[in-house]
Amino acid sequence: MEGEEDAADRPPTPRVFPASSPAGPDPSGVLPAYDELLGNLGAPFGHHQRLLCALTCLPVPLATFALLSDLFYTLVPPHHCRPAAPRPDAPSPGNATGQGSCQLTRDLNGTGQGSAINCPDGWVYEAGEGLRHNIVTQWDLVCDSAWLIPVEEVCLILGCLTGYLVMGYAADRLGRRNTFILSLILSILFGTLVAVSVSPAMFILVRFLQGSSIAGLLLTLYLIRLELCDPPHRLMVTMVAGFFAVGGQFLLLGLAVGCGSWRLLQVVITAPLGLFLVYCCPRVLLESPRWVLATNQIAETKRVLALILENNGQALDREPLALEECLAELDLTYPPNQGPSQPSICKLLKSRNIWKNIIILGFTTFIGHGIHHCYRTFRNNVLGTEPGFYLMYLLSAGTSGLACLALCLTVDRFGRRGILLLAMTLTGLTSLILLGLTRYLNAAAIMTFSILGMFSSHAVAILSVFFSAEVIPTVIRGEGLGLILSLASIGRLSSPMLDLHNQHGYFLHHVVFASFAILCTLCIMLLPESKRKPLPESIRDGERYQRPSLLRRKRDNVPLLAAPNPTI
Repeated sequence: MEGEEDAADRPPTPRVFPASSPAGPDPSGVLPAYDELLGNLGAPFGHHQRLLCALTCLPVPLATFALLSDLFYTLVPPHHCRPAAPRPDAPSPGNATGQGSCQLTRDLNGTGQGSAINCPDGWVYEAGEGLRHNIVTQWDLVCDSAWLIPVEEVCLILGCLTGYLVMGYAADRLGRRNTFILSLILSILFGTLVAVSVSPAMFILVRFLQGSSIAGLLLTLYLIRLELCDPPHRLMVTMVAGFFAVGGQFLLLGLAVGCGSWRLLQVVITAPLGLFLVYCCPRVLLESPRWVLATNQIAETKRVLALILENNGQALDREPLALEECLAELDLTYPPNQGPSQPSICKLLKSRNIWKNIIILGFTTFIGHGIHHCYRTFRNNVLGTEPGFYLMYLLSAGTSGLACLALCLTVDRFGRRGILLLAMTLTGLTSLILLGLTRYLNAAAIMTFSILGMFSSHAVAILSVFFSAEVIPTVIRGEGLGLILSLASIGRLSSPMLDLHNQHGYFLHHVVFASFAILCTLCIMLLPESKRKPLPESIRDGERYQRPSLLRRKRDNVPLLAAPNPTI
């Protein structure tokens, strides 16, 4: 695959002497990647790597709070016009005969003929689900001002989209750890500004900025966590972080009910983020050793590896010959003053296989996030019956947890590609059944298929992001995964955009997403299988990460979906 041309831009891979080989270099001349380097040093996934992965999971619930709190901030409670207080010095315009949600009906001069006027004295908000006081009740975002609610939701999602792209680029240039610290500081700053917002305009602007910083926080944590793991542990560690996010969803509901006020809830969400400033200490959260090696930062690679070995209980003199040979070989392989290496734009444009994988997985991620709200609002939009905010919130969080559990049990056994194909097929079929057979289904059957659709769409969204992170090379993983997650944000935009149009066009919207889901099943089979394989490090590795062509005369006898366990 473009062997000579790719080799010119690929950072050289260090040749490592196996610790068990006293004879010196491996005569086969194979140049091992990061996973083999850690294996030769006796630390493929030691307890310090496990501790670092645990540290990357702790901020996840707080980031989940920040993103999902929008559901509580913008929830519209039951309301009606406030009755006008009579003024003795003013002529009576008539007696109020009806109190609507947006208009007040008055009887003019006792004639029985009423006229509707906009609520002159504001609204009375009844106790509903969620917060007792949110931005809707504080700034009266109802009736003529109701359009500000979907605008705020759109701005938050656009902020996430911007953050994924900008912070993903920064993660590949400045490093995962530096970008995480920057995102953390900005998250605390903008979260504080949200709590003290004095107008809807300020709230919307600061929420956009907070969404950008929280997106960078989640992205860099995902990258650090994934790149610390060896192949057998990647899936489990990622799903554990997913369980932290699900736990955050359930905990947020309790916090919202307990706090009552949106400002207090925002303070409770933002304040604990300050505890994670301890991660700024260089010995607490290390830079991704995989990234510093892939970008040719040898001095930093040696420092990070030495810290990992030391914290794993392996002193630097435990195996002096093997360790000294490994570190000395890094100095011989790489020029001593060579700076960080990044692929050129021209090189990326020629990487057709990498772009193919990104486009397909970006498409599946877009569908998984975009179609999810169709199941959540199906009964309300089609049958006109609203099951309740609490019920649908708990069902969404519960199906997300079940999706993580199902992926834990199946993906390492049957492969990424096969399970993604199954989940996408189930998503498409569920939508077709709901859209085509609604008149023949009772309420219980519709709820059952809606729950099934939420489960399968969650599985598609989670697995698509994880699959993308595994097939994108380390040197561009931040930018590539940021692009994938930005497409997920575009999919999530469909929900507030429908709200902005009062749910007009819901049926066509659902039909389009269901059709895309069925179409996507054909594309998934073109993806490579990454189950328990080493992560690609360079552009050349990413270009080699593909399925053999189905048109070759000499077949490799690899089934289209089966994924036997490789030797680790």
